[in-house]
Amino acid sequence: MLLYRRTGPELEVLLIHPGGPYWLRKDRGAWQIPKGELGPDEAPEATARREAGEELGVVLDGELQPLGEIRQKGGKRVTAFAVEHDLDPAVIRSNEFAMEWPPRSGRTRRFPEVSAGRWLTLEQAREVMLESQLPLLGRLEELLG
Repeated sequence: MLLYRRTGPELEVLLIHPGGPYWLRKDRGAWQIPKGELGPDEAPEATARREAGEELGVVLDGELQPLGEIRQKGGKRVTAFAVEHDLDPAVIRSNEFAMEWPPRSGRTRRFPEVSAGRWLTLEQAREVMLESQLPLLGRLEELLG
């Protein structure tokens, strides 16, 4: 889900920084759209709305505008949608995931799926966004004219 807003003449998008130890010290190339796995018999639109709720803590009622599919570096396919929605990043409340940390320690720790959210202009987003998701910004620009 690619959230966007207009602030005067500028178009901004909301990107998230993943939580957990792998992403902790990464910035450039780490910011991305909220996304997740399709549930059994779940439509992509429903998944996008569910993931926005889980990763941002927000219910998105607006009309979803399809941005098509991309393939991430690891092979994961992402079907993306855009929606105009203003959100204060300070109120983002993400669900958590559990993983063994440190590796091979036998200890399980919980981490938020999203460590931060930030509104960025398209130019700023292109500097920090996960490379495989960059085409979504161009598609949003085309969609909105």
